[in-house]
Amino acid sequence: MTAPKQALLVIDVQNDFCPGGTLAVPHGHEVIEPLNKLIDEFLERGAPVYKSRDWHTPTTKHFAAYGGTWPPHCVQNTQGAEFHAGLRDDPRITVISKGLGDKDCYSAFDETNLATQLHEQNVEEVVVGGLATDYCVKNTVLDAVKLGFKVKAVENAMRAVDLQPGDGERAIEEMRDAGADIVN
Repeated sequence: MTAPKQALLVIDVQNDFCPGGTLAVPHGHEVIEPLNKLIDEFLERGAPVYKSRDWHTPTTKHFAAYGGTWPPHCVQNTQGAEFHAGLRDDPRITVISKGLGDKDCYSAFDETNLATQLHEQNVEEVVVGGLATDYCVKNTVLDAVKLGFKVKAVENAMRAVDLQPGDGERAIEEMRDAGADIVN
């Protein structure tokens, strides 16, 4: 029996979501080492790797000043929107930009062609990690399950915002209940 073709989805490991950023996730930088190990493993065997990023315009309705929830973060072409310098970069990694309009676009599948790209490469299973467990990782995982992919969410390669205490744990349970495997 052959293993399903996998792709790695690295979600939003950007400066604004890491310590010192405008919307820092507590301990967000701690996802970098386990994600780099996964990136190296996937690239070594020729498996697809995707890095998603928030890529907001300065005046999006996603931001509180324009009716949304969040302070400005990950504004296109700013240092805050750049991937964390410690995160592995490689020309074989495909970047997926999301949140270019006024919708929140928490999932890497929201208003992107990620699903099409995965299907074109015959990917059956996605391995997901990044920031933040209770928002963009959770929504990406839930969408991947709905789209028919097998999903492994890597618990030690994600961190939660925890706006409400326990949001991260609840997100993990929601992902598990939807059918994702939570792995380390």
